[in-house]
Amino acid sequence: MNTAERGYAVCVYCSASTADPAMLALAARVGTEIARRGWQLVSGGGHVSMMGAVATGARAGGAHTVGVIPKRLVHQEVADVDADELIVTDTMRQRKQLMEDRADAFLALPGGIGTLEEFFETWTGGYLGQHDKPVVVLDHHGFYRGLFDWLDELYDRKFVSQSAMARITVVDDLPAAFAALKPVRAAEAVQEPGTTFDEEV
Repeated sequence: MNTAERGYAVCVYCSASTADPAMLALAARVGTEIARRGWQLVSGGGHVSMMGAVATGARAGGAHTVGVIPKRLVHQEVADVDADELIVTDTMRQRKQLMEDRADAFLALPGGIGTLEEFFETWTGGYLGQHDKPVVVLDHHGFYRGLFDWLDELYDRKFVSQSAMARITVVDDLPAAFAALKPVRAAEAVQEPGTTFDEEV
């Protein structure tokens, strides 16, 4: 099934643990915007924290949601049983591969070590030519600033190449994130005239 048949799908990596109201609101806005654009959501299949907020926001707007979760986390992350497709895998590795396969673009929101692992694996895959899908990081209120200061240092010391750095797009607001995520030739991906984002979370 190609992209046109199933709809443009964005995989969102984010926290499955924080209870910060501002972060939950950010995640919900991402889900709402995915739905507004007529896209699909691919997520980690949990119904908790930011992961749950993205999926709930997307479904509220009518988006098709795909959750992929390993069986050992079904109860820990409270499986998103409302997902249009809930895929239960045997392992975390299978989960990440399925999420990557089902997505046309990737968006990393604030998160912990799981989010970082997913982001780095997707980024590395793009750099190594395993996929050519957009990889976008939303550095909301400087959440990832320390990480990218360190990566800039690795670049300066020639541990990370320019071509690797070019495979990711780091932005600090939602309009820029969705502009970077949009499919190149999809007219529906262009923000509609008069549509604005509420920048305050």
